[in-house]
Amino acid sequence: MLKIIIPTAMMIPTIWMSSKKWLWFNTTFNSLIIAFFSLILLLLPFELMILTNKYMGLNEISSPLLVLTCWLLPMMILASQNHLKNNPFNQQQMYMSMFTILQMALILAFSSTELILFYMAFETTLIPTLIIITRWGNQTERLNAGTYFLFYTLAGSLPLLISLLLMHTSIGSLSMEFLYISPQMFVTIPNKILWFGCLTAFMVKMPLYGIHLWLPKAHVEAPVAGSMILAAVLLKLGGYGIIRITLMFSPLMELSYPFIILALWGILMTGLICTRQTDLKSLIAYSSVSHMGLVVAATLIQTTWSFMGAMIMMITHGLISSALFCLANMNYERTHSRTMLLTRGMQMMLPLTTTWWLLLSLFNVALPPTPNFWAELSIMVSLFNWSKWTILITGLGTLITVTYTLYMFLMTQRGQLPKHLNFIPPSYTREHCLLTMHLIPLLLLMFKLELISGNFY
Repeated sequence: MLKIIIPTAMMIPTIWMSSKKWLWFNTTFNSLIIAFFSLILLLLPFELMILTNKYMGLNEISSPLLVLTCWLLPMMILASQNHLKNNPFNQQQMYMSMFTILQMALILAFSSTELILFYMAFETTLIPTLIIITRWGNQTERLNAGTYFLFYTLAGSLPLLISLLLMHTSIGSLSMEFLYISPQMFVTIPNKILWFGCLTAFMVKMPLYGIHLWLPKAHVEAPVAGSMILAAVLLKLGGYGIIRITLMFSPLMELSYPFIILALWGILMTGLICTRQTDLKSLIAYSSVSHMGLVVAATLIQTTWSFMGAMIMMITHGLISSALFCLANMNYERTHSRTMLLTRGMQMMLPLTTTWWLLLSLFNVALPPTPNFWAELSIMVSLFNWSKWTILITGLGTLITVTYTLYMFLMTQRGQLPKHLNFIPPSYTREHCLLTMHLIPLLLLMFKLELISGNFY
């Protein structure tokens, strides 16, 4: 853990001591080194949680998410170069510092073994994310989006804090290892309320359908790197929290039924909303809600296959949605519009970028043998074993996913090129490197899915 945390912390003095000429090179190079070192965490034996000290440790659930967090930082820096090139130098330094602080908070959240430390890291992620959205967003609506994000997250996490304090008062410990050993203490009526309080914060973070209104606003108004970290890692904090909490409260299965039904209903509703979108970033944001509905349902039915499917879905969705936001930003930087009707026919001008769109669209619709396919298959099988009727919703949800992904691809790439787009800049090597860094892990994971499946078997 120290080989990840200390270099990440040292990036802040590196950022502020670098000259204007070397800032982007130094931060990209340092973050890439941290990302490659973090890959070692996937190869550790996880029969038990590996404790680095009393409060921090790693296991098979947290290590893939930790690697994803580290892998994303160099990609966010690469994606932001064009967005920040006209900003003053000190603002560029502040921007990178915010992402470094955010990465440190996420590392703490994924590696903490004490629930109160996890809560503190969980809430700390709110501050840099809010600053990134409200300061470096694209339009004036960013302040409204920041308000939505702040109040939804704070209102959801307050019951979590109260529940943790009450649990500590009654049990005397908030160590995850201790709570896994004796889950039977949570079966009483007051503790069922505690279970609900604990899950509220994670349901808002995922987000569950019905409490998802902050997500499209935050995604649409955030800069490209803000959208990437939101979709790839911050949503996964909710899934990670649900897995952690449900493993402790394992006897309380019957309380999950309303949430599972709402999550399944959300898959259909957000999928249909995607087919009506005209804004490209909004479409990708709503598709995240649809995919996270599968993860919520899978984590709450608490079977081995569903947990494995949820873990694979979280990692692969993190890479795919991040790459789609990068592609949407490439379109926006050239056309200065996110309206799909005004950015048609891009295949004529940028054929190689269209290849990236096609590949990532195929990954998004879970084409075999992509990791997304195995994630959706294992979740659908476990849901079918839980209730036969869920096959109708999940099957229909898959068809709707294919529909809106094809709609997105055809609307942006095919058709007649509008007259105002006759002259646009070519795609850059930096952008192709960025998309390659998204796609290579997805291709390699096809051959060794157990690295990210959580080893629940």
